Amino acid sequence: MSARRADSGGIVVIGLGRFGCHLAGSLTGMNREVLAIDHNPAQVQRWSAQLDRVVQADSTEEGALRQLGITGFGQAVVAIGASVEASVLTVLALVELGLPQIWARATSQKHAKILSSVGAHHVIFPEAETGDRVAHLIVSRLLNFIEFDDDFAIATVRVPETLVGRTLRELRPEEHYGIRVVGAKLPGERFRYTSDDNTALPQGGVLIVEGGIDQVQRFAGQR
Repeated sequence: MSARRADSGGIVVIGLGRFGCHLAGSLTGMNREVLAIDHNPAQVQRWSAQLDRVVQADSTEEGALRQLGITGFGQAVVAIGASVEASVLTVLALVELGLPQIWARATSQKHAKILSSVGAHHVIFPEAETGDRVAHLIVSRLLNFIEFDDDFAIATVRVPETLVGRTLRELRPEEHYGIRVVGAKLPGERFRYTSDDNTALPQGGVLIVEGGIDQVQRFAGQR
């Protein structure tokens, strides 16, 4: 399997509890390549018919992960919730393998601190996050978003590199992308509502946009 960048399609989901299965299913529904891993053979058998690729392995063992071709994936999500030790050791193994982006589930603030300290790039609390929402954040360049039932979303996105220096009047985001820019945050300043279409989009700036989730993601992915 060839190496991929962190924003490519291949994603590893480790731990097939309720959250891990929901997340893996959401990613699969978004046409992403998903490799699901769990140490429990019963869980692997249970989900093998619903997910494209499910394997049994000890995720705390770096060698086992290497044999599965983990280094060819751009992102991994450690969704283990039953064992803090297994969660931390899995993150350590992924760090040793050089995964570009590692997401890890935390069950407490202390657990979150440990995960961050050993190398997790993103720490999530599934009690406060849904699998669908985390899936969108993983596969897109969105910083944060809220999606409503009618496929309408409000999101924060970093100013795409290709749009730096251009104005909203020039870009006409509603016409070209199907989204509306409602707020902006310039580097070192607080968020404010956008009222001047002639303001140039700054390097490192953050925008608040609204529109359909697909349109918002397409805008955020401009390069």
